[in-house]
Amino acid sequence: VQLQASGGGLVQAGGSLRLSCAASTSISSVITMGWYRQAIGQQRELVARIVIRGAGTNYADSVKGRFTISTDNAKNAVYLQMNSLKAEDTAVYYCYANTRDGLFWGQGTLVTVSS
Repeated sequence: VQLQASGGGLVQAGGSLRLSCAASTSISSVITMGWYRQAIGQQRELVARIVIRGAGTNYADSVKGRFTISTDNAKNAVYLQMNSLKAEDTAVYYCYANTRDGLFWGQGTLVTVSS
């Protein structure tokens, strides 16, 4: 599975961005998809994930109520709607797909939030 992430950019604090992650194949066999992020000097952390079948979601405490993860199975894509962005959300965001054939990563997309 190849994953193509997009949607990062520069935004002011309080603003919104929507990240997209498009898979090269059908995601119907994918178990979970989601987003990690890594800020400079920090470890990579899970931001949000979604169970493809069932649509259960999990969020990091730091983004609950501000970020929403969703999928579009017809487009083989997962999205991360990020609202009320804060300076501490600045990081490189990576999408991933956990499948029965292994774990796959997209390239990172940089999100910079100016305060």
